Amino acid sequence: AGEPGGQGHAAKVYAACKQIPRGQVSTYGRIACFLGSSPRAVGQALRRNPYAPHVPCHRVVSSDLTLGGFSWEVGSSSIKVKKKREMLVEEGVKFNGDRICVECVYEFP
Repeated sequence: AGEPGGQGHAAKVYAACKQIPRGQVSTYGRIACFLGSSPRAVGQALRRNPYAPHVPCHRVVSSDLTLGGFSWEVGSSSIKVKKKREMLVEEGVKFNGDRICVECVYEFP
């Protein structure tokens, strides 16, 4: 699908998402604040992300530090959400139950 680029909102969301390093996550709200957008708009852009895993949308989680959704599925019992957790654990993200540990939250500059 090529490289994420351009100046549209989705391209800005993808660029922000690419800043989140392995072993860390951000939230829809933090990305929205960084971009001057809304969490819902960030979620809509990531829902249509054609560049995964180059644009690591699995590193974006709900503001309560639960996983939220993944690949159009929600709920911790979802197979796709379980896959999201596995991907994050493989990258070094730490959990306390169903929530990501706060020290794993990336702070945008």
